Amino acid sequence: MRKLLNTIYVTSPNTYLSLDGENIVILKEDQEVSRIPLHNLEGIVAFGYTGASPALMGACAKRNIALSFMKPSGKFLARVVGEVRGNVTLRKAQYRLADNKEQSIQIAKNFILGKIYNARWVIERATRDYAIRLDVDQLKKVSKVLANSLQFVDQCEDLEQLRGFEGEAASQYFSVLDELILQQKESFYFNCRNKRPPLDNVNAMLSFVYTLLAHDVAAALETVGLDPYVGFLHRDRPGRISLALDLMEEMRAVYADRFVISLINKREVKAEGFTQKENGAVIMDDDTRKIILKAWQSRKQEIITHPFLQEKLEWGLVPYAQAMLLARFIRGDLDGYPPFMWK
Repeated sequence: MRKLLNTIYVTSPNTYLSLDGENIVILKEDQEVSRIPLHNLEGIVAFGYTGASPALMGACAKRNIALSFMKPSGKFLARVVGEVRGNVTLRKAQYRLADNKEQSIQIAKNFILGKIYNARWVIERATRDYAIRLDVDQLKKVSKVLANSLQFVDQCEDLEQLRGFEGEAASQYFSVLDELILQQKESFYFNCRNKRPPLDNVNAMLSFVYTLLAHDVAAALETVGLDPYVGFLHRDRPGRISLALDLMEEMRAVYADRFVISLINKREVKAEGFTQKENGAVIMDDDTRKIILKAWQSRKQEIITHPFLQEKLEWGLVPYAQAMLLARFIRGDLDGYPPFMWK
């Protein structure tokens, strides 16, 4: 359990949340493990089918404290909220910004600045850690291109142009992703990004992990009261979680891609776990999927220092921190949305 930006995250399964006076009491096996005053709390997020007493839910509703429940996988399950007006006001502000192209691009630019910055960080980190085994000159060349892209994006004032810069930067980054795969090269290689269906083992893993990340980000947006279907870079499309896709851009390389490459290089996944169908689509077997899910949950527990908040938190809480920062910006509490820029 941790407290972040006035929100409590209960990450331990088999816990129960109850109310005692003006305090939330965390119980595990009927033993009190923590007691926290309700005043100044904005939200409580419980993972893993954690239960809560009706009295606590009523107290949260009365005080406008969002109480959210997530599945063990991180997918949003349900939420108890207080005054509806707060979320309505936030969502209306979100919709107004999304309908305004000039304001949308100012937010979308920050998502892409974070994405390119982190992609460049992944490349630079690899040249530092594996200088002898990699084509450092090629990687440094791409890193320089990405550094230039950051300047173009920062000066961009058109959404279509921004998508162009983002696409070119992604192409440059993916052109050297194969360099970062150091083990099992005969079975795990990356020529280009393909999906629907993925045509090789690496793309199959990337698509699966991107789906996990999208679910986590959508849940985080739901938790803070934002509409995950209304984005600023990705525009409205029925059934598409556009804002979640926007927000996850800055986490793809540094969170998802590094995770996939790590599984390959540590030989935690094997070629035998993948099969190719007649149409070329590559699919994973259930055992490989379970290995990835188990490792994903472990990765989410790793502690980092958030570069903007300067607080220690688990990787799995980064989407929640960013969602909350975005909500605070939309409410007018921050001058700009600070993207997640890993250091």
